[in-house]
Amino acid sequence: MSKEGLASCYGLFESFAEARASLPPSLAFDQAALATEYVEVRTKRIFAYDYPMMWWLERAIRHGATRVLDIGGSVGVHYYAYRRYFEMPPELTWRIVEVPAIASIGREMALRTDALALSFVEDLEPALSGVDIWISAGAIQYFEDGRPSDLLKRCTTRPKHILLNKLPLYTGQDFITTQNLGEGSFSPFHVYNRAAFIGDMTALGYTLGDEWAVHERSLYLPGHPDRSFPAFTGLYFTNDT
Repeated sequence: MSKEGLASCYGLFESFAEARASLPPSLAFDQAALATEYVEVRTKRIFAYDYPMMWWLERAIRHGATRVLDIGGSVGVHYYAYRRYFEMPPELTWRIVEVPAIASIGREMALRTDALALSFVEDLEPALSGVDIWISAGAIQYFEDGRPSDLLKRCTTRPKHILLNKLPLYTGQDFITTQNLGEGSFSPFHVYNRAAFIGDMTALGYTLGDEWAVHERSLYLPGHPDRSFPAFTGLYFTNDT
């Protein structure tokens, strides 16, 4: 719970409600202080786990995809960082779903930098349909009801491309734990069974096009070595139907 516990995880829970009840009250991600690293660092550089994302995103855009939904995309980190490495067409639209405090910073930054492609919304459900590409990097697991296969079932039209990065996937059963986010914020998050997560997507007609290890992220859960694992995962799905 201290500053020294930044990014640490603790506890095994059956639900988000049970997990939240174990935590101090906090704003979770909805506070401006959590945007500092994203504004000052992640909009300006990429990391090893970004390369597969950029590869598939560039190919999708090159083949005609122009509408991106970035779920939990902070202030637009992927848009700002990736556009330094490949050309994004003028007709591209890049909508980001974020909490109010981060969305507000993102809107101001987009206005200041003339990033016309960017827009921000705070409600996930209406934004899901009518896009070509879904991106979510290290965010979807913090949504209480954000499992991609469940979100797809609620779409009127489904995206052709889905890029998911920094996912907590492992070989055991699904569970919920909690994490110290820093700045006095805490949040529950999901950890998923790898085979079931991928199987749920393929059952909806998606093909797993690529998978990569994210060695910069790992999970150590004190008291539960069987629930700990050394790397997170990135996945690319496509649907040609």
